[in-house]
Amino acid sequence: MVRLFFSTDVHGNEKCWRKFVNAGEYYDADVLILGGDLTGKMIQPIIQQPSGGWKYYRGGKELFLGDEDELSRHEKELEFSGIYPYRTTFEEAEKLAANEEARKQVFLQAQIETLARWFQFAQEKLGNRTIYLAPGNDDDFVIDSVLERYEVAMNCEGKVVWVDDQHEMISSGWTNPTPWKTFREQSEESLAERIESMASKVEDVSSSIFALHAPPYNTGLDEAPRLDTRTETFKMVGADETGAVGSKAVRSLIEKYQPLLGLHGHVHEGKGNARIGRTICFNPGSVYTEGILNAAVIDLDKKRINRWFFISG
Repeated sequence: MVRLFFSTDVHGNEKCWRKFVNAGEYYDADVLILGGDLTGKMIQPIIQQPSGGWKYYRGGKELFLGDEDELSRHEKELEFSGIYPYRTTFEEAEKLAANEEARKQVFLQAQIETLARWFQFAQEKLGNRTIYLAPGNDDDFVIDSVLERYEVAMNCEGKVVWVDDQHEMISSGWTNPTPWKTFREQSEESLAERIESMASKVEDVSSSIFALHAPPYNTGLDEAPRLDTRTETFKMVGADETGAVGSKAVRSLIEKYQPLLGLHGHVHEGKGNARIGRTICFNPGSVYTEGILNAAVIDLDKKRINRWFFISG
């Protein structure tokens, strides 16, 4: 039997990352799998004041930090919310406000430096163990080169890999189109071709794992709030109105190949499991903004799932 520990959508949250790395040993997991969307969504400038101290704005409030200890504490709080703190001067902040490309480069550099620190931490904690992952639709392609630097991380995008001596896994962080037009999304037809190119190379699909960031369509794992897409604000239509936003290509390929297990994410509200024929699919969901790690712990024999449970903490 092999035990998998699967989590996803940590979105730059330092606390969630540390919990993920430490959870493998705590839950006695043989295989650590991290779904897509590793990086955060925003950067927080913290401006040095000419008279001393630092200032930044959050939640409509102006916060003044008087010394280095206070500054470090607030930076840690931001990192534990999935936000990248960025120390700057008033002059640089003004230049960044007027230059979108410069803001983008600062943001990407924050992602690169954070991931490098994350994987250094993981390498020190995990030794020769491997984290299997594939960047998600929200992850800029710039992070791919970071993953190549660390033996602890295996970028499984587009590959068939053996996670143990009985189970092959295919992985992709690409999704069907979203309203946000993110980095790694494509038409259902192209996504189907991407998955098919991997699935057709699996030696024994009946014992395989499909780790696909997009959840299969209309399974409950893809239920998300309905959005008003007539404007770029994408406000929710109603608090109780939801709809299926998963991938029809993912569902179709799972129906065709019937792998042992499907591992998905992307839709943070879609926590649960669903059966498609003989395949059991999981989405542990995500509440990364609160520093809570959601995960699924799954025990596999060669041809069946012995038991599983969700964790959240």
